[in-house]
Amino acid sequence: MRLIENLPAHSTFGRLRNPMRNMHRVLRALLLVLAAGALSAAAQPISDTSAMGADPSEIVWMMVARNETRAQELQYFTALRHYHLDFHGLGRSMTADMHVRVTYVAESGKTFQIVDESGSRLLLDHVLKKLLQTEEEDSRQRKASLTPFNYKFTFDTETIEGGRRLYEFSVEPKSRNKLLYHGKIWIDAGDFAVVRVEAQPAENPSFWIKQTEIHHVYAKNGEFWLPETDRSESKVRLGGSAVLTIDYGTYQFEEPQDLAPADATELAVH
Repeated sequence: MRLIENLPAHSTFGRLRNPMRNMHRVLRALLLVLAAGALSAAAQPISDTSAMGADPSEIVWMMVARNETRAQELQYFTALRHYHLDFHGLGRSMTADMHVRVTYVAESGKTFQIVDESGSRLLLDHVLKKLLQTEEEDSRQRKASLTPFNYKFTFDTETIEGGRRLYEFSVEPKSRNKLLYHGKIWIDAGDFAVVRVEAQPAENPSFWIKQTEIHHVYAKNGEFWLPETDRSESKVRLGGSAVLTIDYGTYQFEEPQDLAPADATELAVH
C-alpha cells in the first residue's frame, strides 16, 4: 500500500486518488469531445445548381462556396433547443436537461438564452453551459469550418437515400485542432449541403475519454439545410459513458422588427 501511495501524481494510480478532482478532469475532457461534435453541426445554405458531372473536388468546393454565401442568404434565425446529457462513470450517475433559445444574426453570430435547466449542477455548469459558450465563440471565428483548409476530403461512393442522391466522403483534419473530427460526411447532390455526419474527434483530449462517436442529422428548412439532431456518445475510461443528445427544434426565420443591437446582451448565456 505504501508503494501505491507514493506513486507520482502523473501515474495511472496517482490520477485516481482524488475522486472529485478526477470527476472535474473527466468533465473537462468530455466538454472538448462534445464541442468537437456540436461545432460540426453548422448551417448549410442550399444551392440551386445541379451537381451532375461534377468531380469530387468540384463537389467539395461547391459546398464551401455555398457556405460562404451564408451571410447573404441566412440573415437571421431563432430556435428552441433541448440538450440532454446522461453521465455514468467513476461510481456516479448524473443527468442534466437544458432548454436554450438560440438566436443567429449574420453580423454577430449566435447568442444563447437558457430558458430552463434541471439535473446535475456539475453537468450543467461544467459541460452544457461551457458547450454553449464554445459554440457562441466559434460562430464568430469559424475555427472549425468544414473546408479544404481544415480537412482532407476523399470521395468514397455515391448513394441514394430517401429518394435523394448523396455523395459520401471521408474527411481527415489537417491540423491538431481538438475541435475538428475525422469520419464520413454525406453531401446532397442537388443542394451541395451536408445531410449527415458520422465521425470521431480528431484526437483524444484526455486519458479519461476512451472513445467518442458523433452522429449528426440535418434537415431542409425552407431554403436552408440546418441541424436537426445530434447524438454524441463517449466511453469513459475505467467504465462508464456519457451521451449527449441535442434536439434543435423548429427554426423561425422572421426577424422581429423591434430587434435592436442592445438586445444581444439579453440573449447571451447566463
